[in-house]
Amino acid sequence: MEKKREIVVASGNPGKLREFAQLFSPYRITVLPQSAFAVPAVKETGSSFAENALLKARHAASYTRRPVIADDSGIEVDILNGEPGVYSARYAGEGASDLENLQLLLRNIAAAGVRDPAARFHCVIAYVRGGDDAEPLLAQGIWEGCITDKPAGENGFGYDPVFYVPSHGCTSAQLPPEVKNVISHRGQALRRLVEIMNEVKALE
Repeated sequence: MEKKREIVVASGNPGKLREFAQLFSPYRITVLPQSAFAVPAVKETGSSFAENALLKARHAASYTRRPVIADDSGIEVDILNGEPGVYSARYAGEGASDLENLQLLLRNIAAAGVRDPAARFHCVIAYVRGGDDAEPLLAQGIWEGCITDKPAGENGFGYDPVFYVPSHGCTSAQLPPEVKNVISHRGQALRRLVEIMNEVKALE
């Protein structure tokens, strides 16, 4: 039987790790968290999702000596000029909880005086073969929706309870994982990454 390949995910977010494991499950790839290799945290100093994804991927690869995927993702709200964007995970400050970030977002939207503003989840995933990989692979996904002021749902994490998906009539947190993985920003980006990896024979 063909041995499963291992790819390290440069994240400590349990929700992201679950999603990546589910999304990679059809490809005979075992997803390992960077915590299994005691990779220290790295500051996300990039000004874009792509810069941060690459920074995290290269950092983890330099410690693990294995192929690494890393994503940087966030939510962009039009009425807030694209905030929180790359600061989504620390919108309410360094170390802020998901709930604190979500509550600040809702307060800022309420102050703007717009109901159900247009928003999107944006994700960029980077794949590197090593810390000095000169030809990293990048893929992105964008998921359009709006922000509701009534959080709902127990699935997902982060801003999922307030991200309303018009095509399904519910929030992201109300979607079954198998549905979310098909339509989400991360699902889109990962499928595109797998396509690119196949094109360059990185999955062989």
